[in-house]
Amino acid sequence: GPSSPCSTSVSAWSCKQVAQWLQEEGFGEYVELLCTQHRLDGLSLLALTEADLRGPPLGLSVLGDIKRLTIALRRLQRQNQNQLEELGLRSGYNSEDALCRLDPEVWKTVVSAFYVFFVFGFTSFVMVIVHERVPDTRTYPPLPDIFLDSVPRIPWAFAMAEACGLILCYMFLLILLLHKHRSILLRRLCSLMGTVFLLRCCTMFVTSLSVPGQHLKCASKTYGDTLGKIQRALAIWSGFGMTLTGVQTCGDYMFSGHTVVITLLNFFVTEYTPRTWNMIHTISWVLNLFGIFFILAAHEHYSIDVFIAFYITTRLFLYYHTLANTRAYQHSRRARIWFPMFSFFECNVNGPVPNQYHWPFNKPAFMKTLIG
Repeated sequence: GPSSPCSTSVSAWSCKQVAQWLQEEGFGEYVELLCTQHRLDGLSLLALTEADLRGPPLGLSVLGDIKRLTIALRRLQRQNQNQLEELGLRSGYNSEDALCRLDPEVWKTVVSAFYVFFVFGFTSFVMVIVHERVPDTRTYPPLPDIFLDSVPRIPWAFAMAEACGLILCYMFLLILLLHKHRSILLRRLCSLMGTVFLLRCCTMFVTSLSVPGQHLKCASKTYGDTLGKIQRALAIWSGFGMTLTGVQTCGDYMFSGHTVVITLLNFFVTEYTPRTWNMIHTISWVLNLFGIFFILAAHEHYSIDVFIAFYITTRLFLYYHTLANTRAYQHSRRARIWFPMFSFFECNVNGPVPNQYHWPFNKPAFMKTLIG
C-alpha cells in the first residue's frame, strides 16, 4: 500500500494514493469528499489539521470520525517529520503549536526597557520643574474635595500604599520568572508604563494644582542652575519617586503615579495567571483597591487624580490587549498611526499569549518537575 515505507514519499502521493491510504485506514466514505471534490494529494494531506476537518469547506460532523482521522493524520505527519520541516510545516502542525512557539524577541524587550527608563528620567526632571511652580498655600489653599474633607488624614497610610505596591511588584516578578513568555510580558509592561507616565509628564506640567493638604510642607523650591536640577532629578529617579526611599515630591498631582503602578501591576497579575487562580486574583484586587484608599487617606492626592489615573491605566491596558489579541491593528491604519510603538512591539505576536509556566533554571530538579 502507499503508506508502506518502501513506497514514494507522502508529499509525492497523487490523489489516487491518498484515496488508497484513506481506504486502508478505514475512512472509505470520505474518499469522495476529500479526493474527488477537494482534490487532496499527499502534500495537502500532510498540511491537513483538525480545524480543517471541522470547518468549512469540509465540515465533517461525526466527532468520532474527526478524532480518528486526526490521530491517523498525526501519525502520518510524525512518520514524515523531515518532509514537514522541508515544507516549513511542523509536526502536529496546528494553531496551538503556533501559539506555543511565540518568538521572545528579547531585543525588543530591551528597547522597551530603555524606553521606560528614559520616560522615568524625563518624569523626574519634569517633577523638579513642577516643584518650582507649586502654588503658595497661603494664596491657594487646598481645593474642596468631598473625600479629603470628610476623611481625616492617616499619617502612616502612604507608606502602606507603597507597601501594597511592593507586594504586587513581588507577585508580578514571581509570575515573570515562571511565565514561559516572560519577554513579551515585560515588554508589554514597559511600553504601557512608559506611555502612561509620558502622558503624566504632560498633565502635571500643564496644570499646577494647589497642595491637597496643609501637612505637606510644599514651598516652591528653586534648584538654581541646570546642574542642581539634574542632581535633584537623579535623586527622584534613583528613589523611584517613592516616599519609602526618602523621596519627597511636590506639585505632581494630576494624575497619581502610585495609582498607575499599582493598577498596572494588578492587571498584569490577573491577566497572566490562569482564570482558576481565584485566590491570587482576589489578593491582587484587594491590594490594588486598598492601595488607592491609602493614597487618598494619606491626603497625598486629590480624589480626581486617583480616579483619572485608574481610568487611564485600565483603559489603556484593555485597549492594548484587545488590539494585540484580535490583531485588529493590522487592518487599521488609524491604530498604526496612533500606536506606532505598539505595531513595532506586537507585530510578531499572533493572538493571545497563552499562560504557560516553566522553571527557567536547571537546578533544583524538583522545581523543574513541579512547574515544568
